[in-house]
Amino acid sequence: MLEVTGVSKSYPGAGENLVVLHDISFTLEPDQQLAIMGPSGSGKSTLLAILGGLESPTTGRVVLDGVDPFAGSAADRAAYRNRRIGFVFQEHHLLPGCSALDNVLVPALATGRVPREIAARGQRLLERVGLGARLHHRPGELSGGERQRVAVARALLLSPRLILADEPTGQLDSHAATRVADLLVDLASDDGSMLVVVTHAEPLAARVGSVRRLVDGRLVS
Repeated sequence: MLEVTGVSKSYPGAGENLVVLHDISFTLEPDQQLAIMGPSGSGKSTLLAILGGLESPTTGRVVLDGVDPFAGSAADRAAYRNRRIGFVFQEHHLLPGCSALDNVLVPALATGRVPREIAARGQRLLERVGLGARLHHRPGELSGGERQRVAVARALLLSPRLILADEPTGQLDSHAATRVADLLVDLASDDGSMLVVVTHAEPLAARVGSVRRLVDGRLVS
């Protein structure tokens, strides 16, 4: 379970603190998915960064399967992100000199040598997203939609408990966006992962199903 309790985030300002998030609370059960919508600057990406252990809240707690990522050291948070969180961003952040398969295997490299079963899973994921014939193509040889499908496969490599997607279809045409949205939702469901998507795209939010909005830093139904 993901438990978010009373999370607020503020930044020091010239006269007073800039408050970005106000008292955010929600829970997700295994297999549950949530889309968060809202205007630019409403704090959506900041909330995802906190959920993923990239940025600490000013107040409140985030607990995933009983683990508070901010209770330990920086090394503990890095291990938390690597083993428990899968990230998909608007920019795919693929390594240009590496093949599609090598890019998918990047999360496993943080633990050292890539086990054979993990390498096999990476190949199966690329086949599942329709790129089985392009395992050894570099990002420059792939379309934008194909690159984002590689990014989705990479996020799922280590079977994360929580997948966080920040505008994952924001730079794609409607056809590619639909395919990436379908794959992201279906693969997360198949793995039993929780999914939180930040998006401006109504079709993607509708595909996820459960939708909440960030309005003036507050999460509303």
